Amino acid sequence: MFSLRRNTKIRFLFFLSADIILITLSVVFAFILRFDGQIPSQYFENGNILAIIILSLLFSIPIFYFFRLYFFSWSYVSAHELIALFKAIITIFFFLTAVFLIFSGQQFFQGFPRSIIIISCFLIFVFCGGIRFSKRVWISLFRKEEKNKAQKVLIVGAGDAGEQILRNMINLKNSLFFPIGFVDDNPVKSGITIHGVKVLGKIKDIPEIASKNEIKQLIIALPSAGSDTIKIAVGLGRKAGLQNIKIVPTLNEIIGGQISIKDLRQIQVEDLLGRDPVSLFLDKKSIEDFIRDKKVLITGAAGSIGSELTRQIAKFQPSLLLLLDQDETGIFNISEEIKNKFPHLKITSLVADICEEEKIRRIFNKCRPNIVFHAAAYKHVPLMEKQPDEAIRNNIFGAKIIAETALNFGTEKFIFISTDKAVNPSSIMGATKRIGEMLCQTLNQKNNTKFVSVRFGNVLGSRGSVIPIFKEQIKRGGPVEITHPEMKRYFMLIPEACLLVMQAGAMGRGGEVFVLDMGRPIKILDLAREMIFLSGFKPDKDIPIVFTKPRAGEKLFEEMLTAEEGAVSTQNQKIFKANLSAVDKEKLKQAIEKLKAAAARNSKEEMQDILKEEIPSYKPYEVDEN
Repeated sequence: MFSLRRNTKIRFLFFLSADIILITLSVVFAFILRFDGQIPSQYFENGNILAIIILSLLFSIPIFYFFRLYFFSWSYVSAHELIALFKAIITIFFFLTAVFLIFSGQQFFQGFPRSIIIISCFLIFVFCGGIRFSKRVWISLFRKEEKNKAQKVLIVGAGDAGEQILRNMINLKNSLFFPIGFVDDNPVKSGITIHGVKVLGKIKDIPEIASKNEIKQLIIALPSAGSDTIKIAVGLGRKAGLQNIKIVPTLNEIIGGQISIKDLRQIQVEDLLGRDPVSLFLDKKSIEDFIRDKKVLITGAAGSIGSELTRQIAKFQPSLLLLLDQDETGIFNISEEIKNKFPHLKITSLVADICEEEKIRRIFNKCRPNIVFHAAAYKHVPLMEKQPDEAIRNNIFGAKIIAETALNFGTEKFIFISTDKAVNPSSIMGATKRIGEMLCQTLNQKNNTKFVSVRFGNVLGSRGSVIPIFKEQIKRGGPVEITHPEMKRYFMLIPEACLLVMQAGAMGRGGEVFVLDMGRPIKILDLAREMIFLSGFKPDKDIPIVFTKPRAGEKLFEEMLTAEEGAVSTQNQKIFKANLSAVDKEKLKQAIEKLKAAAARNSKEEMQDILKEEIPSYKPYEVDEN
């Protein structure tokens, strides 16, 4: 940090000194040009030259400072700085002209040629602009390409992102990238040249261009493109034998709209799932109004969904962020991460079990959260089939304690994180989450607290996702195990899911079950093959794929809605509202009491029978585990 500040100070002093010299020379040369090299002696005797130099410096230096012409990267100076310099010169011209007009009657300015001001301003623009662009010109003209070390690169996308990546490569000292050209499907860009690098063809031409130019690396610079286009580019890159394929971040990940080489990352399976960017459908103003200056409690904050909710909510400046989980290490890690990223945000880390009613009451009494995101849940289907008492204890009674405590302490809004497995459930886990939705429906009618449920499918990269399992199996050399060749699941990126959960929370008026648009269902077999490809192997050749059998409670395909529910569209194209039938409060209350007794006896059959009675669509799927 000290070194960075020192370098900034040195750069400031260098350009300040250079500007003083160049502005002085500009005024002197303006007189020389105006009088064809023979400056009349009167301008020396009267001190006109010195006066204009002093006035120019007095106006120019503060104006340059105001337009931030001393705060830029010399290597990456751009049109932005050129426009700022132009604005500064126009301002200087108006100030000098105003002084001339105000004091034109004075003897000192009589006979003074007005064109001197115009010529001086023009020369200041040329000289001061020249020194600011000098390093970039030098790098462009004289940089040495270490072709033996640098990899020949083809850039997919000749838009803003591609231009920024190319400029970064050109300006980077001892760059390991040697840009050969672009490919872009926009016919307007065909054959054009960007910073001396030509658009060589369309995306379909990648194999031919790669072979002809001995390309070693493909960079996909299409941050706003759909994944279908990315998938095509990746497929053609593989066809060309390119193993090193990188991609620029999505629009959600780009900070300040600027992209550099350090932002590039390897292609991930998430980039190829055929989803539109969620950012296009968000009303960030409504989310900000919902979160800003509120006390927000997140249960299950150490989990995949809870931790990402924490990251996203922190951006919208809550007055207090309460992070609750029984995973001590997980809570510590996410708390430290948020403290580092948002040093001014107030955070309270809470290690607690959501089933400890008295402790939960103490937390609510002390902190009084305005909003609760309830993400804490047991979610592993096969494991919960073997231990249904824990699923009921955590997913029903834990949720009940948090929800009723929020109601009693006047929480404004309670968002219950549900799952597609709650629809026509075949597992204990899915059935318990459906009971959680029903509980929120009944509590919503009691007080001013608004209860909203949000239902979505699998999220990529979560601890309950198949992706970490597949990665570990590939790392071991296989086989990759899939329960059934026709197994399909909806998938969503964790940041996408959390942003839409926040949007649904902001939209909710109470009592709704919102359903997120999960896109197209993905075959698990296709997902496994793609992950093997991305790991640099060939499926069934380098890494075998084997089929086992569906596990207890596992369906081949998960629905988002029951046939009876249907869906109603909302103002957000990615969020729908389920048409729910009314819940019998007394019947639900009795069922929960029965479940409590059955869980205490750990009688799976009894628990299943009670759930079947309360949820007619619940049809347990049993398999022989032996």
